[in-house]
Amino acid sequence: MEFDTTAEVFKALGDPHRLKALHFLATATPGCCQNGESVCACDLVDHLGLAQPTVSHHMRLLVNAGLVTAEKRGRWTHYTLSLQGLDTVQSLLNILARQIAQSPACTPASRPQAQAS
Repeated sequence: MEFDTTAEVFKALGDPHRLKALHFLATATPGCCQNGESVCACDLVDHLGLAQPTVSHHMRLLVNAGLVTAEKRGRWTHYTLSLQGLDTVQSLLNILARQIAQSPACTPASRPQAQAS
């Protein structure tokens, strides 16, 4: 597991505004600038209720983490979810879950018992 890359992905997921942006990208209905394939940053600004520079910052973190792709179209950037990035997150969680399930240190029987005073 590449820990630096994994930490970057989970850091990107660790903010409510970024999670709300991901949810919006996944569920957005056609609006003013959406073309059915992507969502315009202007729609994200409206949906998130944040200033454009703040939205750009959040989206840049999601792009850098590989969870979203961005394409500049004139004045605005259009964003789409990266299925490959989301698959990576799911794979990371599956790896961790398997490691926990296989670790004898994590079974209830192997945990130290608290001593009564």
